[in-house]
Amino acid sequence: MLETFASSEDVLTGRFLKDEVAYNLLHLIAGSETSVRWVSPGGSLIYAQTPGFNGWLWGAQDSAELEELLAALADAIAAGEPLPGVTGEPRIAERFAKLYAARTGGSYRHYMSMEAYSCPKAKPPAGVPGYARSAVWDDVDTVARWLVGFVADAFGRQSDAESQRPAAESIIRRGELYLWMADDEPVAMANIAHRSPRHARLNYVYTETSCRGQGFASAVVSELCSLLEMEGLTPMLYADVANPASNKVYRNVGFVACGQVAEYKFEADSRISK
Repeated sequence: MLETFASSEDVLTGRFLKDEVAYNLLHLIAGSETSVRWVSPGGSLIYAQTPGFNGWLWGAQDSAELEELLAALADAIAAGEPLPGVTGEPRIAERFAKLYAARTGGSYRHYMSMEAYSCPKAKPPAGVPGYARSAVWDDVDTVARWLVGFVADAFGRQSDAESQRPAAESIIRRGELYLWMADDEPVAMANIAHRSPRHARLNYVYTETSCRGQGFASAVVSELCSLLEMEGLTPMLYADVANPASNKVYRNVGFVACGQVAEYKFEADSRISK
């Protein structure tokens, strides 16, 4: 009923394309040689997971065999390494979570809902002073400090600049992180995380706390959108639906909602290390 697949190009097509923005991360995950990948013969269910991280699940909601496929997937995943969580269309993700938890003797809880956005045409904010530039090595301390704030705002997790320094170094080394400069001082950042065949995903959108409310995040995001438009790619990103301020920022610069996904976490499975 389910089979593994090697090439995401042969699977992430057909009916999947109408939901491609919301499930953009499947391109990244399924493209990895180390990922776990399952697909139904008709392509109405697609699953991919980087070991140790959440699985991402897409299902055609009009499929008559969806329930049977979810049960088969739960059987296959439960037979392997413990699954930390799953992300997918809210009802489908919850149904899978229930099936998986029943097979592992664990429990599940809703963790986060995200709106997927794409930007067909960027609308730069008016009257925002400054300019964008690529982050350089001298910015690593600033970026590490901002990652502390980003992780706290986005996930409610506390950290410190020293612990975030390796991540800051890695992001800067990739050469896709941009800073917005006002009066020649960095005030906001945004990152091009990944390019897929038709889209480019943005993340790490953050503004210095003392500089918020002045349009700096909108400006740097808009600048990246313009750069990606010149590459022939449509920018996209995910936003926590519980954060209306960030959702408003993205809509104001031209992003349109393309569907929600929900993340469920698994708990009380003795195979998952605490």
